[in-house]
Amino acid sequence: MTVKVVRQLNKIALLGAPTSAAAMSLGHEGAPAALRAAGLVERLGSIGYTVADLGDDPPRHFKADEESPRARNLQGVLAAVETLKPRVEQAVKTAALPIILGGDCSIALATVAGVRRYFRHVSMIYMDRDADLNTPATTSSGCLDGMVVSHLTGRGAAELVRFWGEPPLVREPDLALFGVERLDPSEGELLQRSTIRNYLAKDVKRTGAAAVAQTAVDRIRGNGYEFVLHFDVDVIADFQATNYPGSGGLTLEEVRDALMVFARQKHLAAMEVTAYNPAKDGDGSGAKLIIDLLAEVFAARLEAINATSTSNAAPESSAAQPLETKSAAAGATPAHEAGDTILSTPQPGEAWSSDSLDTENEDDAGASGSDSHNTDPSESSPETDGSPS
Repeated sequence: MTVKVVRQLNKIALLGAPTSAAAMSLGHEGAPAALRAAGLVERLGSIGYTVADLGDDPPRHFKADEESPRARNLQGVLAAVETLKPRVEQAVKTAALPIILGGDCSIALATVAGVRRYFRHVSMIYMDRDADLNTPATTSSGCLDGMVVSHLTGRGAAELVRFWGEPPLVREPDLALFGVERLDPSEGELLQRSTIRNYLAKDVKRTGAAAVAQTAVDRIRGNGYEFVLHFDVDVIADFQATNYPGSGGLTLEEVRDALMVFARQKHLAAMEVTAYNPAKDGDGSGAKLIIDLLAEVFAARLEAINATSTSNAAPESSAAQPLETKSAAAGATPAHEAGDTILSTPQPGEAWSSDSLDTENEDDAGASGSDSHNTDPSESSPETDGSPS
């Protein structure tokens, strides 16, 4: 059965992923509740969004794991992403923009996998102070939070790579690191060999955050895919309410400028906010900063969407490709008439369709094989897309 969704660009579906399972300490699991308590839902509503708060997953906590020194607490991380994935799928199905409140960065696996239930391929902007490119073979700590990009691109812990039935979740040229300021030697060496787009903090500062952000979008969107935005709040210089703050890197203004560009894109399929630790935010100033930032960025998104809607006589169709049904893959013509399910009342938005989630084998239906990539991996801008020095 085919599902038709008219994506409602003024709707947000808010999900909480209260997990510190992949981190090396407790605290991240309190982030979703703390951000709600600080007024995030009300603030987003006040700027014109209809917000559906879909609640939280069961909390997952970091546990010391001396038996697995190179991949600590792996089963807890796997349980967290397996719980979150179907909830992201359902959020996408509501036709709203999912915003996932983490938690540690491992939730990215569930976010991308949930979006890929509806889109054959997904690109990603990974906005983080760290590259998260370690693997069990290169790590000195066993921190799975520092391996997330490796898990996404098929190099990380085997159990998390196999979380998606046909890895990788994101192909290397379809993923852009943005704002990275800390690189382990092994990560720098990998980036020199990799086709992952990388826009280091020093390059962003030299060229300008908005210009580099637009370049990053253009590069990963050259394939026509929807994209997921990962926002780790430790990318903000001197932001203290996180486990690993830093004084270098991107200023709050530079982060804001980049997020403005990313959030205005109509092909933004989901956003996640990670690494806020309310245990390190005694006066609540960190939560207020995050909420103020998100409100400003999403107000600009709504303004851009309304301006586009006013100037266009008819809505544009999304460029995303719906997943094939098994019958379509076998050569049959998929039905798009009587068997369709309409998930939202048609209103101005972007129409797209996919398989229904109401199937016994949704994981099989959601998996997709790889195909050739149509972007030249060798293309590189010396100003914004080079390897680290």
